[in-house]
Amino acid sequence: MAKMFYFYFILIHISLSFVLTQSAPEKSLITNVPGFNGTLPSRHYAGYVTVDESHGRDLYYYFVVSEGKPSQDPVVLWLNGGPGCSSLDGFVYEHGPFNFEKPKTKGTLPRLQLNPYSWSKVSNIIYLDSPAGVGFSYSKNKSDYTTGDVKTASDTHTFLLKWFELYPEFLPNPLFISGESYAGVYVPTLADEIVKGIEANTTPKLNFKGYMVGNAVTDEEFDGNAIVPFAYGMGLISIEMFGEITKQCSGKFYDPVNANCKKMLSKFDEDIGGVNIYDILEPCYHDEETEKNKRSYHKLPISFRQLGQTDRPMPVRKRMFGRGWPLRAPVKDGIVPTWPQLSNDIPAPCDDDDEVATLWLNNPEVRRAIHTVEKNVVSDWQLCTDLEYNHDTGSMIKYHKKLTSKGYRALIYSGDHDMCVPFTGSRAWTSSLGYKIVDEWRPWSINDQVAGYIQGYEKNLTFLTIKGAGHTVPEYKPQEALYFYQRFMAGLPL
Repeated sequence: MAKMFYFYFILIHISLSFVLTQSAPEKSLITNVPGFNGTLPSRHYAGYVTVDESHGRDLYYYFVVSEGKPSQDPVVLWLNGGPGCSSLDGFVYEHGPFNFEKPKTKGTLPRLQLNPYSWSKVSNIIYLDSPAGVGFSYSKNKSDYTTGDVKTASDTHTFLLKWFELYPEFLPNPLFISGESYAGVYVPTLADEIVKGIEANTTPKLNFKGYMVGNAVTDEEFDGNAIVPFAYGMGLISIEMFGEITKQCSGKFYDPVNANCKKMLSKFDEDIGGVNIYDILEPCYHDEETEKNKRSYHKLPISFRQLGQTDRPMPVRKRMFGRGWPLRAPVKDGIVPTWPQLSNDIPAPCDDDDEVATLWLNNPEVRRAIHTVEKNVVSDWQLCTDLEYNHDTGSMIKYHKKLTSKGYRALIYSGDHDMCVPFTGSRAWTSSLGYKIVDEWRPWSINDQVAGYIQGYEKNLTFLTIKGAGHTVPEYKPQEALYFYQRFMAGLPL
């Protein structure tokens, strides 16, 4: 009798497992990935979730099921910044399941190879284009392309609630939110919406556990004041200039307080104008002769070319405008400036080579395969879209205090060679929370090599640097990024 009961129990368990794994919408299943020859290591889904029926506001997602234990591994929502940049940036260039190789023949697709450091090795991960108007996300009401932090957080929360209705088998999994750059605003504001929903017994109830943000826009004063000390510490300006700027600006570097301060900051901008702000070790190309300059890069001494080197098989891109928070550009009247809107005394960032992503994502075969809308709805995928975006939530410090005080885990990480949102600012604001240090500043290692530095605080808050990485950490240091990502998700120390 006991054996018969056990037999039926096993049958029921198998049946339930089959139902759970099959409950995801089959119409969203990706059956082939153009450019990739081989068997996918896990299931991929993509499609749209309508977050506003009356406006026809639809957000596009690409979902990669974990290659490990999908029913147990965390579900992670990934958000790129801008504001206005597609999260498929992270999919193509940072921690997605593939590495993309630029085609040698014009008119052909990039070749895709499996990425050994994909974050889908240890988690289920959703890449979301947000807000509407970004990437493949859209609205039939063009007024939605004027947006801001509050509306974006609300829409993304709605997206998650509806997404889990489509994929209910993942509802018990731990949920984490992650992102970089201006997602330093997206992530904590969304996390706050999620927590408020949980406390209000909103259904479905999300199993939210924590969040992580990289080189994250957080606070105008802390972030803005971090640029000059960072440049000085990295040897980009002289001790005399640093002393004079400090004197004339009274330590307030992000918004000139007088004419002498503004004059010194203009000289500072001239000094660093030729430096790649997203990674100060990389060459920087500003003009129309970018292709010529790229070729000349290979004539540089090999010792220079190896600075900040990654073991990713494809080369790291050059930077472009709009990907990250503008360097020392204060919000004016609540409007977040994008690079074309910046004043003349803000140095232009480097040109970027996003040819691979643009070529692949705008290919008709690819668009059909990954279930995007027709071209008459979203004509072309762009890395970043020029939106009218209102930064209407202010400093993120209050959000971090609120979330960590309620026990949610937070990892604040920084590539230590990024000058767009330098680690000096992130280190300062995490310290300013006044939390007790429970893990004193120390190196963390991988493969017996120092990979960066870490400081742990009470209330599950951790600050982490990644040695030699720029603004988009997993792009520069994919192995290190996967390591700390996996450890954080599992609640393990580095």
